[in-house]
Amino acid sequence: MFYSYLKIFSKLELKAIPMAADTGPIGGEISHEFIVLADIGESNIYTDKKIFDINTNEYDFSDKSLDKMRNDFSSFYAVTDEKFNKKDFDSKVEKGDQISTKGIEVGHIFYFGDRYSKPLNCLIDHQEGKKVPVKMGSYGIGVSRLVGALIEVNFKNDVMKWPKSVSPYDVVIIASINKNNKQSLEIAIKIYKELKKQKIDVLLDDIDENMSSKFKKHDLIGIPYQIIIGSKTVENRFEFKEVGKDMSLLNLEEIKEKIKN
Repeated sequence: MFYSYLKIFSKLELKAIPMAADTGPIGGEISHEFIVLADIGESNIYTDKKIFDINTNEYDFSDKSLDKMRNDFSSFYAVTDEKFNKKDFDSKVEKGDQISTKGIEVGHIFYFGDRYSKPLNCLIDHQEGKKVPVKMGSYGIGVSRLVGALIEVNFKNDVMKWPKSVSPYDVVIIASINKNNKQSLEIAIKIYKELKKQKIDVLLDDIDENMSSKFKKHDLIGIPYQIIIGSKTVENRFEFKEVGKDMSLLNLEEIKEKIKN
């Protein structure tokens, strides 16, 4: 579950650091919070900055790899404020590598072992013929917290960009609407239908407002890719951009390839 959570947050393009946490009233032997660094976070965290260099892509679900992952993360000091001990922090982490900051808790995992199953006599038949208590755990991702963390990490300079894995649409078509000239809208509708055929989630902005307002609006909405149909459209080449990056003039096939990749 530790590894699965790291993979989930990686897919969300979040660097969530597992921190040893207090088990609290739930109890159990081991507990980890997954924290995303953020100034507005409610959790105080203390860690060795080298923990951020661990590459989770190096691990898989094999026992050997999971053991290595556990050892790699355990080798660095990383705790929430409930488990913080200044003496341990100073002795285990070099001064230049110490990070004391705030973060948003986006997930929490607990390993109970047989804390609950043993008193409740919740037993299973072992392959060796004896009855043993069930091993238990508790696992949760804070979905509403996750939305806040994604915004905190991805909203910069009045521009938002959702990770593609959670964006409501892959791309938005922003068309210049002119009452006296419907050509841009006709082109936009044609592109919209073609992208839908390709199973690409696409939003068409056909609202009659100036392009400056549309650009500001979509910079806030945060759909990761934009196709602009307007004055710079040349034959079968259209303005295409990934939010936060430079604009390119591409044909529809090139655009489809970019979005799918």
